[in-house]
Amino acid sequence: MKSQDIRRNLATEEYLMKNFPMDEPLFLFYIQKPCVIIGRNQNVYEEINLNYLRKEKVTLTRRISGGGAVYDDLGNLSFSFVTTKNSAKFGEYKTLTFPILQALKRMGAINAKAGGRNDLYINGMKFSGNAMYTRKQRLYSHGTLMYDVDLSVLDKILTVSKEKIVSKATKSLRKSVTNIKPFLKPSFQFDKTEEFRDALLREIYQVDSLTKIEDKRVYLTSKEEECIDQLVNKRYGNNEWIYGETPQFSMSRRLRLPRVGIVDIRLLTEKGTITTIRFFGDYFGQKDIKEFEQILVNQKFIYDEIKKVLQEVDVSEYIDHFSNEELLALLF
Repeated sequence: MKSQDIRRNLATEEYLMKNFPMDEPLFLFYIQKPCVIIGRNQNVYEEINLNYLRKEKVTLTRRISGGGAVYDDLGNLSFSFVTTKNSAKFGEYKTLTFPILQALKRMGAINAKAGGRNDLYINGMKFSGNAMYTRKQRLYSHGTLMYDVDLSVLDKILTVSKEKIVSKATKSLRKSVTNIKPFLKPSFQFDKTEEFRDALLREIYQVDSLTKIEDKRVYLTSKEEECIDQLVNKRYGNNEWIYGETPQFSMSRRLRLPRVGIVDIRLLTEKGTITTIRFFGDYFGQKDIKEFEQILVNQKFIYDEIKKVLQEVDVSEYIDHFSNEELLALLF
């Protein structure tokens, strides 16, 4: 796929699975700009450093399949198999990833193998994570291939907050990870991920030129493209889906500042909305803090949304010497 936007790529997967006439399995490859994809059942606040994403303009979305949080950049090659339910068993990743593993072995990664629930490893290090989704008689399995990803970013993004967070959501299991590129033969260590993608395709189909499998390429109509755009707006680019699907969770934040004293915040959210928030501490204030708490209740717990609400409020009137910016920093 030509798109480098994870939201459109996931929407394309979903559209094809639910709507595309299928005589044989579909095989998709896509490369995207820096993004984080959280699993269907995960807590976005718990899994991701949202402050880093906002500063670095990293795209965030939620997929409809389960599993853990994933970081992709232009050094990652994502793939997807879309097939009928009777062609693959849900949770059986080894069968679907077998062609990729065999191709990688021929390219030099002779120690690459499937392991764990849904991962691919080389020398004990993970280079691919996979997830599945099924609906009616269709199924897709999608995964990542870390080819030349900036690994230094992972700990900055996929790091659970040190603050106390209590949640019913699924937590990611951190593993030692690596790129596959160093394990390939020199002739397959390309500068661009697109070159690796094309070489991998040739190895999978055992051809010396992609022109020989041109007849297998699928082209979408303008109407199908419009349907995918609608799905991006409805789901993958929609905060109601990204944040609103977050399971109920409680969170506490505590800070001591010389001129302010202790500010202790306890909040409860449901579907990404603040249902309860309480401020405790030894601070002073001109106005009743309960009035401020009521302003924040029923607001979306999203940085930009809370920032917008605070434009109409002077936090220092409720907590002396405490600014709107300091509150945002404490919350997020």
